Amino acid sequence: MSDTQLTVTLSGGDADDARAVVGALEGTFGPPQERPSDTDATVRVATFGGEGQGPGAGRTDTRPLSEPVTVTVQGTPEAVRRASDTLSRSFTARDEGAAAGDQEQERQLLLES
Repeated sequence: MSDTQLTVTLSGGDADDARAVVGALEGTFGPPQERPSDTDATVRVATFGGEGQGPGAGRTDTRPLSEPVTVTVQGTPEAVRRASDTLSRSFTARDEGAAAGDQEQERQLLLES
């Protein structure tokens, strides 16, 4: 697993909310390898594997979310930290907990506008 590989799982909100969250992460991680579906899914997934613009990048001009969105980010500890930092700059984020393994970490955030 590269230092930037990240899986993002989103629940709550609509497809536009998922696009806003993924868009906020693109500056840090580059374009996703897999984008969330535009269907009426209850859970959407995006995966990132690129370098992006670095740890300080990320959009802070994202559109407001229509409702709270639960986001789980999973990857290397560095990727999870960068994703959490980026999302906290772009939205109001509440840390809902984390789990750590030997080489991988998972963190859940509740995002609001």
